Amino acid sequence: MAWLDVFRTVAHLGSFTAAGERLGYTQSAISRQIATLEAELGTPLFDRLARGVRLTEHGRTLLPHAEALLERLDTTRRDLVALTELGAGRLRMGAFDSANAELVPSALAAFRAAHPQVETTLTEGLTAALLERLADGTIDLAVVADYSQDAYDTEQFDLQPLLEDPVLVALPRDHRLADRRRLRLAELADEPWIAASRHPESTLLAACVRSGFQPRIEYAVGAWTAKLGLVAAGLGPTLIPSLAARHPGITLIPLHPQDTPVRHVCTATRKGRRLAPAVAAFTPFLQAAAGS
Repeated sequence: MAWLDVFRTVAHLGSFTAAGERLGYTQSAISRQIATLEAELGTPLFDRLARGVRLTEHGRTLLPHAEALLERLDTTRRDLVALTELGAGRLRMGAFDSANAELVPSALAAFRAAHPQVETTLTEGLTAALLERLADGTIDLAVVADYSQDAYDTEQFDLQPLLEDPVLVALPRDHRLADRRRLRLAELADEPWIAASRHPESTLLAACVRSGFQPRIEYAVGAWTAKLGLVAAGLGPTLIPSLAARHPGITLIPLHPQDTPVRHVCTATRKGRRLAPAVAAFTPFLQAAAGS
């Protein structure tokens, strides 16, 4: 492309010397570059005259193509600079449902205020589904969560800790234990529990089993909003990560450290892939929203 720029400048100025002064080259350097371009194309582009040069028929044919190519290159460079400086680009991210209650929206709002030209999209799903989308390139960044730090595929994904999300006990406001500062799970052994499944080992209530009792699950519902609605109606307690604990009709009480499952929330990107500028720039906003 440098040859084409030299060619265009010589064509407009009609002189190797004038083109050299414009571009910061010597006259001989300009002459060599034009000769190299002519050899590459296999035809003379200029007639060398006593005073300056003049385009040949081949040169006149090449000039509009050269100008179009150079303009396309300039546009490409501007687009690349816009991506780097976040004047354009896209951020395709995914997150699990309770992260989308407050954490992710807060980060996205701040990011969009700072970089309004970046296109942002958000996909919600379970961690396993989000990692599948990340692997196939449907999203560029995922906020994922698990109760074991060893649960993630660290060979395929680059995981960065974002926050630790402790599990709380959700009780109706008028529950007999609602004024306690901390609880042991065993104190709730006789309660009718609310969980995602009637098999406690596959839910957060596995913590009850580890504490020495089999919880009696009366209501099996999947969504956090449904669980909290049942708690608020006085139908039983549930265990809930703090990110999901938003309901006016409940009381949230921390568990004793020996009883508390902790959900590890991380950002995930594909290992071995260079991050898009928008993805790299968004991570600090997530960390700020998480209080990291």
